[in-house]
Amino acid sequence: MSINILAIESSCDDTAASVIVNGEIKSNIVANQSVHSLYGGVVPEVASREHQINIVPTIDTALRNAGIDKKELDAIAVVSGPGLMGSLIVGVTFAKTLSLTLDIPLIEINHHQAHAMALFIDEPKPKFPLLAMTVSGGHTQISIMHDYNDIEVIGRTLDDAAGEAFDKTGKLLGLDYPAGPIIDKYSAMGKVVYEFPEPKVKGLDFSFSGLKTAILYFVQRNKKDNPDFVKENIYDICASVQDRIVSILINKLVKASKHAGINEVAIAGGVSANTGLRKALVSKGKELGWNTYIPKFEYCTDNAAMVAITAHYKYKQNLFADLSLKPKPRYAL
Repeated sequence: MSINILAIESSCDDTAASVIVNGEIKSNIVANQSVHSLYGGVVPEVASREHQINIVPTIDTALRNAGIDKKELDAIAVVSGPGLMGSLIVGVTFAKTLSLTLDIPLIEINHHQAHAMALFIDEPKPKFPLLAMTVSGGHTQISIMHDYNDIEVIGRTLDDAAGEAFDKTGKLLGLDYPAGPIIDKYSAMGKVVYEFPEPKVKGLDFSFSGLKTAILYFVQRNKKDNPDFVKENIYDICASVQDRIVSILINKLVKASKHAGINEVAIAGGVSANTGLRKALVSKGKELGWNTYIPKFEYCTDNAAMVAITAHYKYKQNLFADLSLKPKPRYAL
């Protein structure tokens, strides 16, 4: 007997739906909201309205591509947080309505956990315990995964996340939003010639606000002498910024690995799509004898396949929610 689960993700500005059958992803549909590029960042009110427009066709497409009728579903999974309240409300309300109408279980998913669980979609699957660093625009943290639903957070950002550092730097440099992929692209065409500081943060926590300030002063200082400094040196600046952000992440991961005594090491989340970070993890893994894991590109940024695989393992343990489920904009693991 097959287990068919529909997963819904609407925590920020992407409306996503996925169908998983017996642990195998059958569809993974994402509706992006390009309108936010006009404002240089996500506008919460606009995002929630776009979710209302996109959610029905996105779910219909996911079911159709999977060859599953909604009456064949065994459960509905939805991300309840963390994220933007208005965006979460759309997904959670829709999921609760489907659960009630179809009389099937509802599964609550934490967005942080889902990013880490994306590592278990494809082969080779990591072994436990797993040291996983999830890095995105909204969060940066290091966790020890003892099991699919047993996750211990051992380090988190104290201010800006790594993804924010990329996007806010991009804004300082006059790049379009989202700036992370642009900086990644430009880095390949430049050289690391500028030295930016690495924050002195004790333990396994992160801080990127100081780096952002250092970049701001760097830009202001050099533009005084040459107004076209950024334009003329954009590739090298991007390469230098990316090199520092990546080194901060990898250095903390090395420290965490030594602290926990774990050689199963992975990255996940939107920033794990960054080519510099992916190469650095593989290189450091070879140097230190790690078994390293990185999700496919389509499972790095916000998507519903990562929600679906998380729901699959929750379903097997009968970890269900009820209709009192509410969105949790701040939902820590």
